[in-house]
Amino acid sequence: MADAQARDEVVRFTSDLIRIDTTNRGGGDCRERPAAEYAAARLADAGIEPTLLERTPGRTNVVARIPGTDPSADALLLHGHLDVVPAEAADWTVHPFSGEIRDGVVWGRGAVDMKNMDAMILAVVGAWARQGVRPRRDLVLAFTADEEASAEDGAGFLADRHAALFEGCTQAVGESGAFTFHDGAGREIYPIAAGERGTGWLRLTARGRAGHGSKVNRDNAVTRLAAAVARIGEHEWPLRLTPTARAALTELAALYGIEPALDDPDAVDTLLKKLGPAASLVEATVRNSANPTMLEAGYKLNVIPGEAVAHVDGRYLWGTEDEFRATLDELTGPDVNWEFRHHSVALQAPVDTPLYARMRAAVEEFAPEGHVVPYCMSGGTDAKQFSRLGITAYGFAPLKLPEGFDYQALFHGVDERVPVEALHFGVDVLDRFLRTA
Repeated sequence: MADAQARDEVVRFTSDLIRIDTTNRGGGDCRERPAAEYAAARLADAGIEPTLLERTPGRTNVVARIPGTDPSADALLLHGHLDVVPAEAADWTVHPFSGEIRDGVVWGRGAVDMKNMDAMILAVVGAWARQGVRPRRDLVLAFTADEEASAEDGAGFLADRHAALFEGCTQAVGESGAFTFHDGAGREIYPIAAGERGTGWLRLTARGRAGHGSKVNRDNAVTRLAAAVARIGEHEWPLRLTPTARAALTELAALYGIEPALDDPDAVDTLLKKLGPAASLVEATVRNSANPTMLEAGYKLNVIPGEAVAHVDGRYLWGTEDEFRATLDELTGPDVNWEFRHHSVALQAPVDTPLYARMRAAVEEFAPEGHVVPYCMSGGTDAKQFSRLGITAYGFAPLKLPEGFDYQALFHGVDERVPVEALHFGVDVLDRFLRTA
C-alpha cells in the first residue's frame, strides 16, 4: 500500500495537472510543455533524471528510466499522455480547467483521460524514493504529447526517433483498464485491456459531371456518394472473435452462470443479451465497424457539383484488416474511391502471462469483491505507436468507482471528474503491481 503522503499527492498532482490547459484541438494546436515540465519536476524531486523531447516546439514529451534490481529482466514501459480534448466551459458545472476538489471529487478535463494516471505514476515513484524501493525490472516512464490527435508529436515521434530510450522494453502498461464497472445487479467488474481495435479513418470521394441543377444528370457525384455512404452505414459486419474477446466472453459467461457457445454467431449475440449492462464491455469489439460521420458537397443549391466527399470512422479487429479493406472496396463500388486519412494497427495481448496475473492480483488485493476480466478497447491509445518497437501493451489505470459513476461516459464528456477515493485506490493498486511486475 502506498504511504499517506502518496495518497495526498496523487490528488494534488491530478488537480495541478488539470489546471495546466493542454487542450489538443488537432492540427498542431496544443502546447504540452508546461505539463511536461511539471511532470519532470516531480520526477526530479524523486531523484529520477527526466529527459524532455520535442519534435515541434512546445509539444513536449518526458521520458525517464528507473533501474531495476534484476539487470537480466526485460524492462516495462509505463506511459500516460499529457494532452486533453477540448472542453466548452459554458457546458460544465465547474470550470473544466479549475482542478477543483469538491465533495470528495476532483473536477476537470483530464480527470479520467488521463491526468489521473499521470498523477498516480508520479505519486508512486515519489513514495518509492522516500522508502528506498526499487523495482525488480527497469521501469521506463513516458509522459507523451499529442495522443488525442495524430501522436506525431508524441509517442509516434518517440518510437521513430528515440527508440533507444525504450531499449529492453517488451511490455507496457497504459490507459483505460482496471476501473470499476457496476453491472446493476451488485457485481463489480474490473476490465483490464488486452487489445485495441485498429483505426481506419476514411475519406470517400465521388466524382461526376458538374452541371445545372435543373438538368438530367446520370453522373451525379452526390448521388453516387450517398449510395455508397448508405451501404456502409447499413452494412452488418460479421462476428469475429479475437483471443481477447473470446477470453472476455468466457469469463463473463462463467460469472453469470451461462454456458457459452462462442463458435455460433447467433449464440454469441444471445449471450451478449443475457449479460445485460456487462455486454457493453464486449459488444463493440466482436465486429468491425464503419460509421459515416461527415459529408461535404456542393457550393450552390442549383449547381450539381463535380465532386462529393464523405468521412467514415472505421475500426477493425486484430487479424481482420485485409477483410476490412476488401469490404470497403465492395461497399464503395466502382464510382467512389476511398483512402485512409488516418490508419493505425489493431493490437492483441495475451492474458495468460505473469504480467496479466500480477495486474489481476493487485486489483483483487484491494477489491476482493471485484471480478477481473480481460477486454479489448474499441478505440486506441499510444500503445499502437509503441507496438512498433515490439512492445506488448495492456490498459491498466486502476480506479475504484461508486455505483452510478459512469466512467466510460466521462471520457471526452462534460463534467469529467474522478473521486478522491478512486485516486487513493489507484495509487495503492499501482504501487502493489509495480513492486511485483
